[in-house]
Amino acid sequence: MSNSTQTAGADYDAIVIGAGFGGLYTVHKLRDEQGLNVKGYDNASDVGGTWYWNRYPGALSDTESYIYRYSFDKKLLGEWTWTDRYITQPEILDYLNHVADRYDLRRSYDFDTNMTSAKFDEATNLWSVTTDKGETVTAKILVTGLGLLSAVNYPDLKGIDTFKGACVHTARWPEDLDLTGKKVGIIGTASTGQQVITSTAPIAKHLTVFQRSAQYCVPVGQRPQTDAEISDIKANWDTIWDQVRGAAVAFGFDESTIPAMSVSAEERERVFQQAWDEGGGFRFMFATFADIATDMDANKAATDFVTKKILEIVKDPETAKKLIPTDIYAKRPLCGTNYFEVYNRDNVSLVDVKADPVAQITETGVKLVSGAEHDLDVLIFATGFDAVDGNYTKIEFVGRDGVTLGDKWKGGPGGFMGVMETGFPNMFMILGPNGPFTNLPPSIETQVEWIADTVKYVNANDIAAIDVKPEAQEEWLETCRTIADMTLFPKADSWIFGANIPGKEGSVMFYLGGLGNYRQALKDVVDANYASFTLDGAKIAAE
Repeated sequence: MSNSTQTAGADYDAIVIGAGFGGLYTVHKLRDEQGLNVKGYDNASDVGGTWYWNRYPGALSDTESYIYRYSFDKKLLGEWTWTDRYITQPEILDYLNHVADRYDLRRSYDFDTNMTSAKFDEATNLWSVTTDKGETVTAKILVTGLGLLSAVNYPDLKGIDTFKGACVHTARWPEDLDLTGKKVGIIGTASTGQQVITSTAPIAKHLTVFQRSAQYCVPVGQRPQTDAEISDIKANWDTIWDQVRGAAVAFGFDESTIPAMSVSAEERERVFQQAWDEGGGFRFMFATFADIATDMDANKAATDFVTKKILEIVKDPETAKKLIPTDIYAKRPLCGTNYFEVYNRDNVSLVDVKADPVAQITETGVKLVSGAEHDLDVLIFATGFDAVDGNYTKIEFVGRDGVTLGDKWKGGPGGFMGVMETGFPNMFMILGPNGPFTNLPPSIETQVEWIADTVKYVNANDIAAIDVKPEAQEEWLETCRTIADMTLFPKADSWIFGANIPGKEGSVMFYLGGLGNYRQALKDVVDANYASFTLDGAKIAAE
């Protein structure tokens, strides 16, 4: 049974782009709870979003399993389970497939379908969406769950098309690729790269790691969880989710309130060692001391600790030296399984491509500026994504006055609370620019619930178009900039600020004030009766 369209002159009430955590929940909220006629599209062949595409060896969330899930359905929380402390890609995909089955979400989707453009018609206040299948459909509401990390970034290397072996990006991993007994090269050593490196080293004939930037990494602390541990978590869901929603990074632990320099050097060492033993990147940065991301002395205490660990673990002094970062500890905090230990293996080589850059990709491998050549069977790009706004600027979004999002965001993305953009009425983003920097599912739920409530308000009050006032958006962006400048994050070259994309201007892309404060800011917007917005054709405007 399909819902009938309530919007006059439109094919659908709402169009939802994406079938990951955000898109699936949006379809459920708008279709099943509000009775709207909803159409979903995804360029993948099935649900899963980023976890559909990222099937590389060792793919793992760095959020603990019990809070990398939805919280909206108590029954679902009680019935579904997990095995290890950190959840793997196959488990996440199984979970999202179950969610799609449970709420019969696939019937609202066209898969293997790309949205090529979305244009707002000011005469009708409808969005017109065109797909790569040549179809054009209209709807009052457009919700984009394009993904924070999904616009694939390939490095611009000479000869990349000439390589005769297998050349793959981690976000487009072929299912039939077997690395056993192969000479493998990998470019990129951030989160994904580290997971591929530690999974590949034991099976490859030889693994060559082309390192662009040395990375701070702490142990992830992966281990099986007992039935008793899982039962205890399930008995305390309400407390757990209340804590997550009120926290800063929403990773399930209490952030520290103790400044690093307020304790003795011995106490700092003890706290860091305890966090190292327990595992978790966000834990190491935010649960040890309150100011690692805001105070240079505290930051240096953390980097000194990790540097000492690298020197203790890595046996070859030259390799250890290459692995020690020179940057501050202010990128997305990484964690892995025996990452530094992998460089003690005889079949693993580390190449510093900052010191000796890649000159070109050849038919047989990688040639460096020095003339050194590395013969490979497989070349892997773990080179990340044009994050946050990359997907939006690659699609033609046209708002009021014919302005495109690509042009509007040329100097860096805007974004009101990560959910809207001024000049693009009735368009809602999930994880758009300048939303919270957190464990993602709780932020996604927060945004989708706010979007759904706003859509309900718009329809109940006969509002034809809702748009952010430019001054309200600028005030929000100024808040994001102010908070970012109180931290050390802008001082490090990171995808968090777009620094991984050549030619891309660095700009603030996140609200670093924490999920609890972010939820309150969204609530304040509603409590003020959407005073931050212009509401066209509203019944309430006449009252």
